Amino acid sequence: MLDWLLNWGNRPKAGAQPTIVRGDRPGVPIPLNVALIVHDPPIPERGNLPLSKVMGWYDPEVLAAQYIADLRICSGGIADYRIVVRRTFTDFPVKIDGFRYNSATYLAAWERRIPFHQPDEADYERLLAEIGLGDAIDRGEIDEIWLFGFPYAGYYESRMIGPAAFWCNAPPLHIPAARRYIVMGFNVERDVGCMLENFGHRVESIMTYVYRHHPAERNLWTRFTRLDECGNVHFAPSSTRDYDWGNPRRVESRADAWYQFPDLSAPPRLMDCAEWGNGDMRLHHLWWLDHLPRVAGETDGVLNNWWHYILQPWVVQ
Repeated sequence: MLDWLLNWGNRPKAGAQPTIVRGDRPGVPIPLNVALIVHDPPIPERGNLPLSKVMGWYDPEVLAAQYIADLRICSGGIADYRIVVRRTFTDFPVKIDGFRYNSATYLAAWERRIPFHQPDEADYERLLAEIGLGDAIDRGEIDEIWLFGFPYAGYYESRMIGPAAFWCNAPPLHIPAARRYIVMGFNVERDVGCMLENFGHRVESIMTYVYRHHPAERNLWTRFTRLDECGNVHFAPSSTRDYDWGNPRRVESRADAWYQFPDLSAPPRLMDCAEWGNGDMRLHHLWWLDHLPRVAGETDGVLNNWWHYILQPWVVQ
């Protein structure tokens, strides 16, 4: 059972505990400084309360603390995130075409089911200029930006910024910066399981890029994501469709072998969804992330600690 998870304040639902945990692969922490940016406009029509309070959504600080703890545990202590800057903005972000919601237009779309504005994408260049942390990023004082906002704020789940930025579950944004960095986008209507999903898609993008030149027979990332190994963010080994993490059918999987990486000779065994949380999104994603290699050395020109690339996009060649 994932006892380390059950001891946390935000416990998963009963019956959703995997049966295997491998906390025996600790790694050297990678300290990462984060700027936590919140968009939470006041709503005059509701007593000037912040939008998140009006809607009864999650507290960004609580979500961030859970996310940091989850990633630290499932990375074996490697992901050592620290929030060093906190800023709250009371404006709605401007969309890529110049549109900006106000309280009345947003409430109309949300409460009366009037269609939300399209295009939904926020103007990232303007957004980052308004946040104003470019110099701190260039000096290495900030490694990532985490955006917390409301549904239809226009955030990408993750986006890579800077020179030679590449696809990271969103189109790269090539604007001047001293190095590549990632802006994560989180929706305070959703819980930490969805935040881990955002991170999981970031993993998929970065590791696909890392292995882009490897032929199929030597592409260990492709092997990792096979359904008879560890699967991917949307597909557990027993899944037959997207998000089918709770499918109870028993299947043969070589997922255990990845705990002995780079030795992948361990035989498969029968598994079912009890291994990864009986359909619980958060627990599946923790199980999946916990299988990522995090040991010393390299194999075929790629470090055996994949977290090195996932957490530090500026080192990816």
